[in-house]
Parts: sequence; C-alpha cells; structure tokens
Amino acid sequence: MGGMKLPVMPPVAPMLAKSVPTIPPDASYEPKWDGFRSIIFRDGDEVEIGSRNERPMTRYFPELVAAFRRELPERCVVDGEIVLGTPEGLDFEALQQRIHPAASRVNLLAEQTPASFIAFDLLALADEDLTGRPFAERRAMLEQALRDANAPVHVTPVTTDRELAERWFEQFEGAGLDGVVAKPLDGPYQPDKRVMFKIKHERTADCVVAGYRPHKSGPDVIGSLLLGLYTEDGALASVGVIGAFPMSERKNLFAELQPLVTTFDQHPWDWAGPVDGVRNPRDNETSRWNAGKDLSFTPLRPERVVEVRYDHMEGTRFRHTAQFVRWRPDRTPESCTFAQLEQPITFALNDIVPGLHPTGSAAGLGDSA
Repeated sequence: MGGMKLPVMPPVAPMLAKSVPTIPPDASYEPKWDGFRSIIFRDGDEVEIGSRNERPMTRYFPELVAAFRRELPERCVVDGEIVLGTPEGLDFEALQQRIHPAASRVNLLAEQTPASFIAFDLLALADEDLTGRPFAERRAMLEQALRDANAPVHVTPVTTDRELAERWFEQFEGAGLDGVVAKPLDGPYQPDKRVMFKIKHERTADCVVAGYRPHKSGPDVIGSLLLGLYTEDGALASVGVIGAFPMSERKNLFAELQPLVTTFDQHPWDWAGPVDGVRNPRDNETSRWNAGKDLSFTPLRPERVVEVRYDHMEGTRFRHTAQFVRWRPDRTPESCTFAQLEQPITFALNDIVPGLHPTGSAAGLGDSA
C-alpha cells in the first residue's frame, strides 16, 4: 500500500461495543450484522480491506475490491461489515469459507458466493479526518457520500426511535441478524474502545446431556458435554456443546457422570456404527456436528437435563458454544424438545436493505429484489 495517502491510514482497530441487556434510550440504533467487521481504505485505485485482527482481508474479496473502486468516493475510509446474503438470510458459514489460501478457490467463490458490504460509519473523506466529529455528523456525511452507491455496497438502516429499534430486534433475527447496536449520537470514533452498546438475543433451553469428551489435562476430567434435543418424531438430535466449567467442577462432573456411561450400540448417536447392518463411515464423515474432528466421545444414557444459554440457532444447532446455567433435575429428558425454542420471525434481507442478497448466484433470485 505504498502509494496510499489518506488522513486515516491502516491499520485501524474498529470501535467496539459492550453487551448490555436492554436497548438504551437516546441513541442511534442500527441492526447488528453478522459478518466480518471491516474498515475499507480507498485512495483512487488502491483499496485495502482491514479486519478486526488488523490483518488485511483484501485478497479474499476481489469482487468487493472492484465494487469499492466503482461505488465508494475516490478517497475515503469507511467502517462496516462484510456479509453474505442469500434468499434465506445471512450465511455466516459460507462467508467463513471465503477465507481460503488458494487464489483459484478465492476467485471461484467470489463468483459463486459473492459478498456484500454494509457501511455504517465514515472515518475519513478526501483529506479530512472525521474521527473526532460526533457520530450524528459522520452518519449524515456517510449517507451523502454513498447516496449513489449500488449493490453490493449498502448503507445500514438507522433510527433514533427506540420503539422501532425494539421492533428490529424482534423481527430481523429471522434474516440472520444478530441484535441491535446503539451508538451515542455525540460520540467521536474511538478505535478499539468499547463505547457502543450491543443488545444480542440471549435465550435459554433445557437440553439432554448425551455424552462427554475428556479434558486435555487428563482422562478423568470433563472437557465438554454433548447436548441433545428431541425432534417431533422422537429422535435425539445433536445441537452443540458446553465446555466452560471451573477445574474443580470438571473433576466432580466426571465422577458424577460415570454411572450414566453406556455403550454406542445402546445410544442414539452411534454415528460410526453400522447403518442397517452395514458400516457406513460416510455419514460419520459428513457429520456437521464435528466436521474434520475426532468423532469419539463417551456416550451417556440421555437422562440428565441441563439449562444452557445460547444466542441463536443456525439450522438445528447452537451457532456458538452454549453456556451452562444450571442443572434441571426437575425436567424429564423427553421434555427437552425443539418446540421449547423461540422461533424467530422469518424476515427477508431485501426488506431490511433492498437488493442485499446477490442476484447472480442462482437462477431467478433477482426477480424478487
């Protein structure tokens, strides 16, 4: 980036948010996008895509580099989120696949699963450093600077109406968004400081403990517990793990769970076992439950129930590692079903940001935009 001369130069660590339980009053509110946080630096033909860890992601998103040259002001620094929109909502997993060492793969994926950029702050424009200005001014300048931008570059919706923000929080999750961000209207841009607020979906579910893996410190210490929920037809689906316990608790748990240890042939998750009498390692290999890792675990009779905290589901699994809340000796394993989970309202991405899901990736998708 030798030729780049901007009033704000890379790397810049993005301004961050701290979690709060409810939406605070008197702020600017916007949806919390679930993607890669990125600060974009453009100086003429030179473009750099900065990331949270300050290592550039420029080479992974050639389609965005081309779009930034086309759609952003000639010289600017813009903060936002790289997302991957589909007709079903945001696809974080497909976005993660975009980080690949092989250039040929990068170029193929840029065509097959093109990304979009959601802009939400402006740090510099032409020769002016805007980081000292209040957010309300930066936002107004961002809207003005990107007023003619076309997909895949978008400006996030924003409101100062707290009731509308509450509605966004409830509704947009169905499109894969992560909650709401609140920003003080008078705040300057403070890199790497948690001066914004994020309100994320947090829920609890009662799950069956169906197995464990030992801790790296020894075979008689619990590393993680495997969680299950029952489907409507009575099958036990693997939904995720909990793994954060104090060391003393890990040892006690090991002793406590020993009476429940069973064999795979008496367990619903005999993934490596025979199917209709024939061994089928194929199913085991494609198990999303533990792609590429050792599938071995110690099976437990599915009798103990644990309440866990989770933010949201991705398909039938917890999107992030669930957190232990408490044991529920009062709950029967059979009562731990998917029916207890709150189903977010399905919401189309294009109703949040028009034209967000890319039209070229599947036939006919563009017609509805």
